[in-house]
Amino acid sequence: MCCSNLLTKTASKWMNKPSNPRFAIREVDWGIAQAELRQIRQRVFVEEQQVPVALEWDGLDERAFHLLAVDTLGKPIGCARILPKGIIGRMAVIDEWRSQGVGKGLLGKAVDVCRTHGWQNITLSAQTHAISFYELSGFVICSDEYLDAGIPHRDMRLDI
Repeated sequence: MCCSNLLTKTASKWMNKPSNPRFAIREVDWGIAQAELRQIRQRVFVEEQQVPVALEWDGLDERAFHLLAVDTLGKPIGCARILPKGIIGRMAVIDEWRSQGVGKGLLGKAVDVCRTHGWQNITLSAQTHAISFYELSGFVICSDEYLDAGIPHRDMRLDI
């Protein structure tokens, strides 16, 4: 099977480290946290990466699970979306919080959400510059490169 991989002890340990005391990640309801989630995604995807608005707001948010990362003052700093069956996407961290463990925390929590729902084959569409980040947690490439919103991507998979 394409891209089959078992979560290694190292990857599992890396993804399940305790939360960073400088930020917290929680699962949120789209109806309640929509403004905060939109703020982050608008800033990162639409403004920074020039993703067309119509592609970013695809109508799937109401049926998805959402994660929100906030700093110690409660300011939104990152987010992720998990679609049913274990499709992780819309992972975004605002620029001043990158390389500080927020993305790692969001990914680990997203995998935990998938595990809780019994989704054993987790997939995501990775921007090619971020592939090594996902590989650190056990994801493997399972597609050729393609453009999504004009940005090079490859599909990745993690079997847990």
